[in-house]
Amino acid sequence: MANFVLVPGAWLGAWAWDEVAGLLRADGHGVYAVTLSGLADRFGPGAEEVGQAQHVADIVAVVEDNDLHDVVLAGHSYAGIPAGQAAAAIGERLRRMVYVDANVPIDGCSFADGWSEEGRAWLTDQLARAGGYWPPLTAEDYAGQDLTEPMITRIVDLSTPHPGRAIQEPARLPRPITELPTTYLKCLRDGATPTSTVLTHLKSPQWTLAELDTGHWPMISRPTELAKLLSALG
Repeated sequence: MANFVLVPGAWLGAWAWDEVAGLLRADGHGVYAVTLSGLADRFGPGAEEVGQAQHVADIVAVVEDNDLHDVVLAGHSYAGIPAGQAAAAIGERLRRMVYVDANVPIDGCSFADGWSEEGRAWLTDQLARAGGYWPPLTAEDYAGQDLTEPMITRIVDLSTPHPGRAIQEPARLPRPITELPTTYLKCLRDGATPTSTVLTHLKSPQWTLAELDTGHWPMISRPTELAKLLSALG
């Protein structure tokens, strides 16, 4: 059995993994869902100053403080960037890294660096208007993502602003992530193919591709299918 460390994406907390975590525990796995600093129940004054390096440290601390081995580390969306760095840092404790429809870290680049000039300008304006935070999505933004109305309501109600510094701070990789045993999970209703960076990484013999016919938040929309996929990797 594996020890699953589950990291939610932007605006979310450990709560996003509740159903998947329960299913994995029922299969006999250890499960540690992470709330990153400055989010969910860790949101508070000064959270906008939480950087990406702190999010990496949050994940590494869960592994080290609980003395975990045979770790399957799953990072969703934004969290692929800090989780990928953490995977490179925990060495032999790692069994597999799983990117859940996620961004992947590129050494020296931030979450926003791959965006267009127009996109970065929009983000800068968003952060300025929100006092250094990246505001959560609205209900309308979740349309077409295989989510029911109650699911969308839950996400919107529980989301918190995301620390702006975390999405602007560059990743630092202690080793190439293509050397790590990795599965990239593409959620097909949020685009049929991975990014060009991921496609290049998939040429590594250490990387494999998996797919789910759902939207960008599979832990909410398809928890049973996601847990089954993850459990098979463990």
